[in-house]
Amino acid sequence: MRYSPALLQSLEGSFRHLKTPLINAPAAQRDPAVIATVSSMLSDIQSRGIDAILDYARRLDNYQGGDIQLSAEQIATSGDRLPADLREAIELGSERTAAFAAEQRSHLLDFETELVPGLITGARYVPVSRVGAYLPAGRFPLTASAFMTVGVAKAAGVPTVIACTPPQPNGGANDAVVYAAHLSGVDSVFVLGGVQALAAMVYGLLGELPIDMLVGAGNAYVAEAKRQLFGAVAIDLLAGPSEVAVISDETADPEIVAADLLGQAEHGPNSPAALVTTSEKQGRAVIEAVERQLAGLVTEPIAGPAWRDFGVVTVANDRETAVALMDDLAPEHLEVLTADDDWYHDALRNYGSIFLGHWSTVAYSDKGMAGTNHVLPTAGGAKHSAGLSVSRFLKPLTYQRISREATPELANAVQIISDSEGMAAHSATATMRLATYRDESAE
Repeated sequence: MRYSPALLQSLEGSFRHLKTPLINAPAAQRDPAVIATVSSMLSDIQSRGIDAILDYARRLDNYQGGDIQLSAEQIATSGDRLPADLREAIELGSERTAAFAAEQRSHLLDFETELVPGLITGARYVPVSRVGAYLPAGRFPLTASAFMTVGVAKAAGVPTVIACTPPQPNGGANDAVVYAAHLSGVDSVFVLGGVQALAAMVYGLLGELPIDMLVGAGNAYVAEAKRQLFGAVAIDLLAGPSEVAVISDETADPEIVAADLLGQAEHGPNSPAALVTTSEKQGRAVIEAVERQLAGLVTEPIAGPAWRDFGVVTVANDRETAVALMDDLAPEHLEVLTADDDWYHDALRNYGSIFLGHWSTVAYSDKGMAGTNHVLPTAGGAKHSAGLSVSRFLKPLTYQRISREATPELANAVQIISDSEGMAAHSATATMRLATYRDESAE
């Protein structure tokens, strides 16, 4: 997440940096060593099947043998092993995400229209048949991930959703992650992590048919595996390190702004955090607040390097410049804390998801409480793509029904174009129908 040199040149004199990153951009997702390792693993798995899957599970996941698939009872009782308050919070997040996804689905409607007499066209929204969800459970188990992937797929009407989640040190699954998947309607859960998990779902090596779509976040190896498996299956998106950006003015609380920047920097030491403010006083106060909060933060070894290496604070001379700068960053998560949030909401165009006002924070979406999806584009992807939603699991299948009466106009035009292109067979499909039409008319 960084400004383009061309934009900065065009805005020269209308902004100034109070803090710049020590590193221009997060480490490249496509590390040659990662690419080579993933390619080798996928080739091996294609050749040796489940034997290779289990070999990698032993080597990388400390798999000790036994069934990697959780039983229906293990899935259903996963919540029983959780503290009551955690269980209730997971249930709330599941409900909110399902409700938002259901509302989205209700606005995606099949339609049919008669463009001209006798030419009927339309589209049906049909869900993909089988989805595989990867549910991270490493350094920070992402409990809400199942809401966004399994649950939203189910809201779209996907008949079968399976999930893989890496084992914990004891060899079992993370109960909170499994309970979130259970509430989201998962059909099967496998205790399997990394590249081998994705390959097993895509190649149909888990006693299940191959999946049609692969979703869910992961580390650099998981991201590279998704990239290499794309084409064999659809994917949600290729996400890099988590990002946050804030637009603020003199009315924002610097302590809140600092806390929200660190809330996402804590995802990883290469997670960028950016502030664009129209108040230099605000910008300097936020920098001081970040340093003060870092001193008492348990995750300072993660958030500290992220802020030091990738944090940026920029002062814009006016709100129009602030919008231009932020649209260029196109952040994954964007917070707006100003005296005129609605103006910014109307003006901004490039972001994964936006959080408006003092009472909104990215963490509410991260944990599923806001209902919106947290699988979002990074690294400028928001300039051209949106995050995961119900619509991603649906195929808008078009159809057409042509009457005899509509045939002459269509057939004549297709013949002319096809003949001009030299595509005789195309032309014939139209002219044969036109001949039948004329024969019937002559009778």
